[in-house]
Amino acid sequence: MEVVRATGDNPDATRTGPRPENDDGAPAPQAAGSIDVAIADKSPLILAGLDKLLSDDKRFNLVLKVTDGEEFLEAARQQKFAIAVIGWQLPTLHARDVLRALSRQVSAPKIVVYSGTNDPAAPAETLQLGGAGFVSKRAPPERLLDVLAAVAAGDMVFPFVDIRKMRSDPLENLTLRERSLLSALGSGHTNSQLAKDFGVSINTIKFHLRNLFEKLDVRNRAQAIALFLEMKHGSWPGGSGGRSLEPTTTRGRRRAE
Repeated sequence: MEVVRATGDNPDATRTGPRPENDDGAPAPQAAGSIDVAIADKSPLILAGLDKLLSDDKRFNLVLKVTDGEEFLEAARQQKFAIAVIGWQLPTLHARDVLRALSRQVSAPKIVVYSGTNDPAAPAETLQLGGAGFVSKRAPPERLLDVLAAVAAGDMVFPFVDIRKMRSDPLENLTLRERSLLSALGSGHTNSQLAKDFGVSINTIKFHLRNLFEKLDVRNRAQAIALFLEMKHGSWPGGSGGRSLEPTTTRGRRRAE
């Protein structure tokens, strides 16, 4: 197999070209109309298995293997493949973050999440965030190939998803810092007050607020406060999920970003 190291800091990332299959070692011609596929998973064993699975099916042409979410996202931004198979929990960037980033990209590759997670909300989150499919690692390997083919043909393939629960807990994806910011917003704090309370600059507060608004799918401070009040008073489906909405900042002491 011809392997060329991908650019970047991750030594595990590899870009794969045509595989030599002829007796003389010459690369076998790529099947006409084959689908370029990238894979990203934290497990080298899973990567090796997917490599073998895809290489044995002439419908697909593996072009990238990485173990790191951030490096995968960088490759996806370069538009080198049509479809990707990614794990749910990737180093440096979770699949949620990858999907969010790609949702803002024109003509982004279609993403199929391939995961053994026990989180029952993962398929619904994948769908909500713009993924094209979700396959459990407990399913037969052929199931993944069938889903990839269907996604390439324009379909979306998911296990049963209860759409009523797709946004049951807006706090699910928030960091502790973001939850504290949301609570402080609900108390009417200005950016200057927030910067003082959290011991950071106003620019840092603005950065965190942009991330917060994006994760809550709101456009501005007023919408974020309205959502906070819904959760605080229990009118949001599922309430606050038992999570505290109170700020946990320490006045006057700079916290790690």
